[in-house]
Formats: sequence, structure tokens, C-alpha cells
Amino acid sequence: MPAGALADAATSSAASSTGSSLLSFVGDNPYFQAGFGLLGVGAAMGIARSGSIWGATLLRRRMLVSLEIDNRDRAYEWFLAWMAHRANANNAAASMSRSAPWIRSHELSVETMIERRPNGSSSVFFQLVAGPGTHWFKYKGAWMQVKRARETRSMMGGQAGMAVPWETVTLTALSRDRALFPELLAEARDLGMQGQEGKLVIHTAWGTEWRPFGKPRRKRPIQSVVLEPGMAEKIETDLKAFLARRQWYADRGIPYRRGYLLHGPPGSGKTSFIQALAGSLSYDICLLNLSERGLADDKLNHLLSNAPERSFVLIEDVDAAFNKRVQTTADGYQSSVTFSGFLNAIDGVVSGEERILFMTTNHVELLDPALIRPGRVDLSALIDNASPIQARRLFEQFYGGGSNDDISPSELEILADNLHNIVAEKMKNGQSVSMAALQGHFIRNQPRDAVSGSWDLFRA
Repeated sequence: MPAGALADAATSSAASSTGSSLLSFVGDNPYFQAGFGLLGVGAAMGIARSGSIWGATLLRRRMLVSLEIDNRDRAYEWFLAWMAHRANANNAAASMSRSAPWIRSHELSVETMIERRPNGSSSVFFQLVAGPGTHWFKYKGAWMQVKRARETRSMMGGQAGMAVPWETVTLTALSRDRALFPELLAEARDLGMQGQEGKLVIHTAWGTEWRPFGKPRRKRPIQSVVLEPGMAEKIETDLKAFLARRQWYADRGIPYRRGYLLHGPPGSGKTSFIQALAGSLSYDICLLNLSERGLADDKLNHLLSNAPERSFVLIEDVDAAFNKRVQTTADGYQSSVTFSGFLNAIDGVVSGEERILFMTTNHVELLDPALIRPGRVDLSALIDNASPIQARRLFEQFYGGGSNDDISPSELEILADNLHNIVAEKMKNGQSVSMAALQGHFIRNQPRDAVSGSWDLFRA
């Protein structure tokens, strides 16, 4: 046998002998059998698992995008309503065909809505929305995952001290479909605002937040509120001038806010005019009750500083809120809102800007001079009982325009003149009638009876 072959055979024999010895050592070693081998295998598996998790996370970050909406944001309710609307539409389509681009969810929540009518009746509607859990839907050809989560340990303050669970909705889609999120939210917003288009929304304080109260109301034409000639135009012109001078205020360092005080007897049309004015300018109304339990100076300041955009803040009967600088309700409850805190909230260091404040009162003489000074009340207007001209205009609104075929236009004009003279004569004797009383009288009577029976409406 050649020497080289012998060397190779010897080397191979030595290696085989070494491998066999190593395996024999490992197999017979008591320390390895005690767990070190298993520890090594576990470590290797742990490294592999961490690598797979890291790879999955990296892949998710590269391929998926998520959008979170919490229930403090207005888009939260819009999106849930949009999902419910979409589900109903797709279920209707599914009844017409065997398939629809929607996976029916098995986790649902109910939202109850109550519609109250002016005559006292009401209707209750139920809407099923996506409940806590995972949902899937297809939007413009892209599949999206929706996770609605509720955290009961984290609560938000609600009305009358009630705690509201913290909730979130998380939308997940492929990164290539990220541009669909703004389109989806805009569609949900348009659907949510559809019922408010051309209507007036009343907001009330819900803890430290403003929330819509009831259903949006139909806007009232500003011409339907009959004030003394020139009064409505005076207030509207002043408000429009203020809205057009935002930069003028900023250039001169003047706080951009405006305060109005409408005072006069009950039923003269103060609140009605404010509602009509808000509707004509496409503004909402934030109704603030200073006697609300739980309302303190800090909450009041927060509410006034965070009123919704394009809204009036309305405080009615402000004379009853701070009579002698103490706010006390009929049952003896004394509010936590102090007079000084109220003044600072509407015109102080901590007061917000871009705010339009309306206050009404039946007794302006009871108001503290500190409340109605310039800077807090920029325009004060008397909305009084019906004048002869107001009574005539209201009569013509009710019965004019050919709404009474049995009475000729010339007779209607004579009746309007008679009513004008009646109101003028009564005013000379120190008697008056409110616009609300005249309106109710006109609703119940025909033109002739309305004029002849108007003598009994006046009071001293």
C-alpha cells in the first residue's frame, strides 16, 4: 500500500476515533444529561422564536398601517354610524343576491335614540353598531380590519359625575391602501352631518365637553322674529362686522371675542332671535346652565375656552344666576361657580378667544355693573313688549299672503290698522302685551276674532 494511502487511512481512523470518543463523552457525561443539552436546545428555539417575532413585526410595519380613533373624537361616532349604515346597505344587497362584500359581525352594540316632538309624543329608534371585538369589511376593493376595544379601568368624566368607559377603534389595512383612510373618514363625516345640513344644532355641557342635545332643529328664518324696526339689523350688522375683523383684532392685540346682552320682559323674543340669528349665519348654539350641579370655575373656564367652532355660547336668565353675587337654586343648592370666576372666564387672563357670548335677562337692573361693563358686554339691546308696529307686522305675517280666501286684502289691511291703534291706545294707558301672547292669540283665532279679542290680552 502506498505511503500516502496509509497516511490518509490513519488520519481517517484517528478522526473516526475522536468523533466516537466525543459522542461517547457527551452521552456518558452526567452534566449534559442533567439539562445543559436541553438548555442549549431551548436557547436555540428561543432565538429562533425571537427572530420570527422580529421578522413578523418588521413585516407588519412595512406592509400594514393602522389608524386609531378614540371616543373623545367626533369621528368615533361618525365611523360607527357609517359601519352600521354600510352593514344595513350590504345586508339589503345580500337579500337581493347570494353574496355581498361584507362579513357579518357577531359582536354588536345597540345605540338607542329618542325623538321627542313638540306635542309631547316621542319615538324610540334602535341602531345596531359594531361592538367590542374584531370586524372585517371591504372598502373600495381593499380589505380592512376593525378592532373596537373598551377599557373599563380607564374612565372619562361624563354628565352628572357618571363615568364613561374609554373606547378605541383601530383600523388596519395594507400600507398601499393608506390613502383610503381620509376618504373613509370624509364619507363617515358627510353621513354623520347629513342630518344636520341646513339645521341648527344645540350643544349642552357634558362634564367638561360640549355634546349635541337632541336632534338638529330646523332653522328659523330671521324675518319670522318680529322685533322693533331696526333692532334685528343693528345686532346682525354688528355681529357680521365682528366676524369680518379677525385680523384687525390680531394686529392690535385685542382679544377676539364679543359679548351681547339682550334684556327685556319675558316672551319678547330674545331667545328666539338668537336662534334665528345663529341659523342665518350657519352657527350652532352652546347652551350653558350656570346652575348645573358639579359645575365649578375651572370647568366653566374650560367650557368657554373650548366651545365648538362657529357657535354662540348662550347663557339665559343671567340675572337669576348671580343675584347679589351668589348663585343659589330654588332648592337651596349653591353652585360652585363664583361671580369672580365667571367674570374671569368671560373676560380674564384665562379666558379663551374666538368666542361669541350671548346673555339674556328679564331684569337688567339686577345685574352687577361689573358684569355688563364694556369688554364683557359689547352691545346691549332692549327687546321689549309688542309695539304697534310689531303687532301689525306679526298680524300680517300670520294672515297675509293670500292665506285667508274669505277675507279680502283690503279688509285685512283695515284689521291690521285696527290692531295697530289698539296697541297704541293701550300703551298710552301704561298697558302692554308680549309678542309671545300675541302669537299664541293669532294661532288660536281667525283674523276678525284675533283683532276683536286682542283687548283682553293687555296687562298693566
